[in-house]
Amino acid sequence: MLNTQEFGDSLKKMGFDFYSGVPCSFLKYLINYAINQCDYIMAANEGDAVAVASGAHIGGRKAVVLMQNSGLTNAISPLTSLNYTFKIPLLGFVSHRGEPNCNDEPQHQLMGKITPDLLSVMGIKWNHLSDDPDKASAQLDIANKNIENGQSFFFIVRKNTFKPVTLIDRGKKLIPTAPNRNVFSGGDYQNESLPTRLSALEVVSDNRDPDTVLIATTGKTGRELFELKDHSLNFYMVGSMGCASSLGLGIALSQPQKKIVVLDGDGSLLMRMGAMPTIAYYDPPNLLHILLDNRTHDSTGGQFTVSPLVNFSKVSMAVGYRQINHAASLYEFQRYFKKWVKKPELTFLYLEIDKGSKQNLGRPTIKPPQVKIRLQDNICAHG
Repeated sequence: MLNTQEFGDSLKKMGFDFYSGVPCSFLKYLINYAINQCDYIMAANEGDAVAVASGAHIGGRKAVVLMQNSGLTNAISPLTSLNYTFKIPLLGFVSHRGEPNCNDEPQHQLMGKITPDLLSVMGIKWNHLSDDPDKASAQLDIANKNIENGQSFFFIVRKNTFKPVTLIDRGKKLIPTAPNRNVFSGGDYQNESLPTRLSALEVVSDNRDPDTVLIATTGKTGRELFELKDHSLNFYMVGSMGCASSLGLGIALSQPQKKIVVLDGDGSLLMRMGAMPTIAYYDPPNLLHILLDNRTHDSTGGQFTVSPLVNFSKVSMAVGYRQINHAASLYEFQRYFKKWVKKPELTFLYLEIDKGSKQNLGRPTIKPPQVKIRLQDNICAHG
């Protein structure tokens, strides 16, 4: 077995001091080490963990993601469409529940067979982590070289690989301190014309601070923001639908001196709503989560979403966002945004918008890896 403290310290010496993940009994002692000694973000699911760690990487941290192999399928979307597309390397540890010829619960049987193949088919380099300290140390060196060369590397971890580490109770808050909430200004839209997404993006673009990071969710939000005004601190999400807010959380925690604005949509937020309580729990004061709700999957043909059934402002209040602003008009939206720019705190800002998008809408001409590189270079160089 590996001495978990020594193994974790070796990772830390290599610069890996930011972790995000979902618990697994095979990894519990490495998770305990990460919580005790590093920055650890407990994600709602494995895909969110990948997105949080990816945001930390963009923010200049060397990030680790931890998960049970049953959740590897949940992480496939960001691993293949976020990390691969934007060339974001992560170090991963995935348990080998259901390993062939090992006794385990029946629900792990199939995943145990296909875990190595899943990583291989995604083009992720991997190895079974040795329980011999010298061999494991050599494996870490190889993994670190891959990360430094911009390639993700995952370790598959067998049962009883790590020695026990006791979780230290540091008295972490369970509930955020009472927020100063401003909820539900404005009223009924039924007889009013709704603002367009482009007009809302124009408000944000025109009133941002020069060093504010804008993260535009998958679909037409990023495309319209690019056509409106490209900026070196803009991140145009592609794929990995629903992961924009988790990516923003990772950047916000890694770059606390920067203002981070997530431009989300109703379809993407509904897909990974579990990210909201995670964001509220870690409570980054430099994060603004904007929802532009058009009740539609606009970029895939205008199919409806179920957002009319969801009161997102009440949801954000229930999970613990510090400030909740429900804008009843574009004017109110601008007022709330300017207020946040002057005095940022963790805020959820809601605006209902009209369906549709700009005519003859193009796509960003800058490729995703370059989007990531210029953002990372800018925020890390001037952090």
